[in-house]
Amino acid sequence: MSPETFEPNYIAVEGVIGVGKTSFAGMLAERLEAELINEEVFENPFLVDFYKNRKRHAFSCQLFFLLSRFQQQQQLLTRDLFAQRIVADYLFAKDSIFASVNLSDRELTLYNKIAPILARDIPRPDLVIYLQATTPVLLQRIRKRNLPFEKTIDSDYIDVLNKAYDYFFFNFIEAPLLVVKTDEIDFVHNPEHFDDLIEQISKPLSGKKYYAPAGNLVRK
Repeated sequence: MSPETFEPNYIAVEGVIGVGKTSFAGMLAERLEAELINEEVFENPFLVDFYKNRKRHAFSCQLFFLLSRFQQQQQLLTRDLFAQRIVADYLFAKDSIFASVNLSDRELTLYNKIAPILARDIPRPDLVIYLQATTPVLLQRIRKRNLPFEKTIDSDYIDVLNKAYDYFFFNFIEAPLLVVKTDEIDFVHNPEHFDDLIEQISKPLSGKKYYAPAGNLVRK
């Protein structure tokens, strides 16, 4: 590896619901010949009920995700991350974003007693990619993929999540961070868009970098 090339062994892809992180993570893993780790969204037995009544089912849904992600991350500890590259479609620490948005004060107090204990031995990514999009674009993508349990998602909820994500990653310092504005990007159907981002990933990065292709403006 030359000094001008960055080859992170463990990459975590993040973004609000609908931004396309799972699709991008899959494409990235294939390009890098890396192992893909997807969070177990559809395995959560509380998710459908959560979208029917967020207040009532938020804690059980959140706790399932927390423990599921913890188990996946613990499995990574048994592997040689230097021998096998990893791409995950989530960052473990992002669990706190949804907790802060969805849980009541009492539930959040209990959550904050559990989560830090689980987070102690979580492997740290070499690079985090935050795919960013405006609320209207996120809603459009959510409607397009047409998942039944997401039909109740409204713009107010996405807007709150979007602001919470932006705040979280604005203050994120635990790993190198690449923030990508995706409003006018189509990784799946436009190979040039995907290749451009691969080029950005290969450049040495420390701290935080904002990438806005096609002249997009990135919110800071």
